[in-house]
Amino acid sequence: MSIDLARARADTPATARLIHLNNAGAGLMPTPVLETVVRHLQLEAEIGGYEAAGVTAARHERVYDSIATLLGCHRDEVALVENATVAWQLAFHSLKLGSGDRILTAEAEYASNYIGFLQASRSRGVEVAVVPNDPDGAFDVAALERMIDPRVKLIAVTHVPTNGGLVNPAAAIGKVARAHKIPFLLDACQSAGQLPLDVDAVGCDMLSATGRKYLRGPRGTGFLYVRRSLLEGLEPPFIDLQGARWVAPDRYELRPDARRFENWENYIAGQLGLGAAVDYALGWGLHAIAARVGALADMLRTRLAAIPGIGLRDLGRQRCGIVSFTVAGREPRELVPLLRQQHINVSASGPSSTLLDALARRLPDLLRASVHYYNSETEIDRFVQAIAAIARGR
Repeated sequence: MSIDLARARADTPATARLIHLNNAGAGLMPTPVLETVVRHLQLEAEIGGYEAAGVTAARHERVYDSIATLLGCHRDEVALVENATVAWQLAFHSLKLGSGDRILTAEAEYASNYIGFLQASRSRGVEVAVVPNDPDGAFDVAALERMIDPRVKLIAVTHVPTNGGLVNPAAAIGKVARAHKIPFLLDACQSAGQLPLDVDAVGCDMLSATGRKYLRGPRGTGFLYVRRSLLEGLEPPFIDLQGARWVAPDRYELRPDARRFENWENYIAGQLGLGAAVDYALGWGLHAIAARVGALADMLRTRLAAIPGIGLRDLGRQRCGIVSFTVAGREPRELVPLLRQQHINVSASGPSSTLLDALARRLPDLLRASVHYYNSETEIDRFVQAIAAIARGR
């Protein structure tokens, strides 16, 4: 199935007035998603929040089915949370890691995740070891295999780093993790919605993701997947009456499913919107989305590489829809508002978001253009022309 660009853009009215190349920040919500959120908020205003939740309870339950279809898992392995960072932190801090236990992670690991590692190192004596990159700049699976020893209790990797087009070899990492019976936590914040994700094929035991990026859902939504075989041994770092039942004055019982990671109070309108966004993506097909996004990103890289003064900074054999680059003599954070004046949305990525990778490659701030399937080739042309004019000093 190919992408019907005219329909995709008709479902995304903002494309008529701007070029949105900040999908790695937040994708544009399609009309069906926006209508779902607004309709529920209107219902809350009309009859009350709890009452509206009751009316839409069956539809809210189907959100778990939609995410389970997206990931190829069971609905009981899915928790709905506020964002990808919350999902990741809940998973990570529920693991019983102690002094001398080792975590293996990637050079391009995201700042929030690595800060979590450092916190566990400071408070619990956990050791963190970084697996080096291969010659193409991706996570080196052979090096991972060599670093496995009895102390390794977790492999945690960002699938698509925030600062470039790299796609780490998640399935190959998962194969190693399964062979050694080591839990594998995958940060799919940037890959959910632009790449197919099958948790059995990937071999991850936990996966965190957001709704706002390539899934094109509302902000303030995310989800966590936890494999059923691992779930029974995990207790979330904090729980309330959603995740557990108070059964005696001195005792509580955790829920048997992944919803033990949830809180009672939820953004129901947003979660319904998340479900609509997942269904919308599934309607296009994730393989079709990945093919379209990859082709547009390759086109953009090729066109940018031909401009004098442009330095492309993406790594890896497999690349995705995030294109990062520098413009000689210009600061990316100055260019973001300049491009916005031309109705072009991009973002800047600073070294601190992937500090180890930035230090290893001596990266400055980067300009980040992230395409999606609703972007057109004409938009790529206009963006490249705008960058070429900036590079020429015009």
